[in-house]
Amino acid sequence: MQDGQSESRGEAPEKTPLVKEIPPKARDLSEWYQAVCYKAQLVSLAPVRGCVVLRPYGFGLWERLQAALDYRFKSTGHENAYFPLLIPESLMARESEHIEGFAPEVAWVTQGGGEKLAERLAIRPTSEVIVGTMYAEWVQSYRDLPILINQWVNVVRWEKRTRPFLRTLEFLWQEGHTAHASEQEAQAEVAQMLGIYADVADGICAVPVYAGEKSASERFAGATHTFSIEALMPDGKALQSATSHELGQNFSRAYGITFAAEDQSLQHAWTTSWGMSWRMLGGMIMVHGDDRGLRIPPKMAPIEAVIVPILKGESSDVREAARDLHNTLRGAGVRVRLDERDALRPGAKFADWEMRGVPLRIEIGANDLRSGVVTLVRRDLEKGEEGAKVVCPAGAVAEKIPGLMDEIQRSLYVQAHAFLTSHTLATSDRDEFYRLCRDRAGMIDIAWCDRTECEAHVKAQTSATTRNLRPKDEGDTVCVACGEPARVRAYFAQSY
Repeated sequence: MQDGQSESRGEAPEKTPLVKEIPPKARDLSEWYQAVCYKAQLVSLAPVRGCVVLRPYGFGLWERLQAALDYRFKSTGHENAYFPLLIPESLMARESEHIEGFAPEVAWVTQGGGEKLAERLAIRPTSEVIVGTMYAEWVQSYRDLPILINQWVNVVRWEKRTRPFLRTLEFLWQEGHTAHASEQEAQAEVAQMLGIYADVADGICAVPVYAGEKSASERFAGATHTFSIEALMPDGKALQSATSHELGQNFSRAYGITFAAEDQSLQHAWTTSWGMSWRMLGGMIMVHGDDRGLRIPPKMAPIEAVIVPILKGESSDVREAARDLHNTLRGAGVRVRLDERDALRPGAKFADWEMRGVPLRIEIGANDLRSGVVTLVRRDLEKGEEGAKVVCPAGAVAEKIPGLMDEIQRSLYVQAHAFLTSHTLATSDRDEFYRLCRDRAGMIDIAWCDRTECEAHVKAQTSATTRNLRPKDEGDTVCVACGEPARVRAYFAQSY
């Protein structure tokens, strides 16, 4: 995938390209993806290399994802807080594995005003360090546990190659951080949050995922166990869409998070962290979009339905009817937009809203008005496909829309799930395994030895890595990749 911006060698960043036409998706997913992100006005390139401006329509997508996650977090007892953006280097250095893992991506502040700082400050790449420091201050007794905190923030990671949503220097995400009195509580927390992420990916974004544990080489720096949800993109690459980490007592030992247990012994807390970023939006765009542009699942859509009046001359009656319907739908809780742009012909409006992925278009013209009907056009179905365009009594639209939204949501998920299933390929043949990985055939499912050396060899030969793991099946005796004894099953794929 080509960069959205130039590399930083002193030259000015590129301007947001003017996209006149969206290229075919199957020809070049990278070109299609960037074109649709710009043409649909989700993002614009910022004057800072590697950064994007999230435009209102793009931010609307983020708000929908945020609302779905936030509701679930609060329903499970978590609270939102905020921790500082800047982290002293001395604090970062306390957990050696963590700082070593993030060192290549950390941006540092070395000067404030005209004064050179005595100690460098890291711009938050993730917040385990500052959170752990504060938890050490707040936790004294087992009665102070558990602490269940989430924050909605931006982070900075110094990426060399950037692309909207998928990988940028600065990005938006949520990161949860919890502290517990026992390892069992921490393990239950990590599993619970992984389940929430899978539920949101499947049920809200309509993006099917595989959930499981990451391999040792793919583990979060400083964690004892990392779990992820993994989606499959149309080009056969996997997208890690969220992670949930058991941190054991590593961070509590490094930052002194201790508590007096019920037996009065002094113990270190067991901590976790978990996060999902706007990368999920990038995955949703790639999974559902087509040659006409975006297709947004209704539960994620900033605009569920758009009303397009078909005006001839003044058409005051049609315009008034469209406005009345708009008010009715808004009153019924539908996220609806009325397109009254007189400078555009109806066909241009249709193409524009199709490109922006609005789930449902409502057309109303003079003939419709006389017949007391409107025409409903679904974005999830192809033109001419059965059910793509239906006539509905005008007075029944508000009642019909919730059911239609459910149908469209389900339709998009079924299509995406069929793709994932058909591109999940189990093999027990070594040569075939390596070929499938090289060809980006999808999620390649094998019995695996769970050895770092084996994964490194596969990556060197094919660019593929494990995405996540699950228990091995009965009869799995040897690793397909190397022939050593099998310990687990693993999905391998090239990834973003």
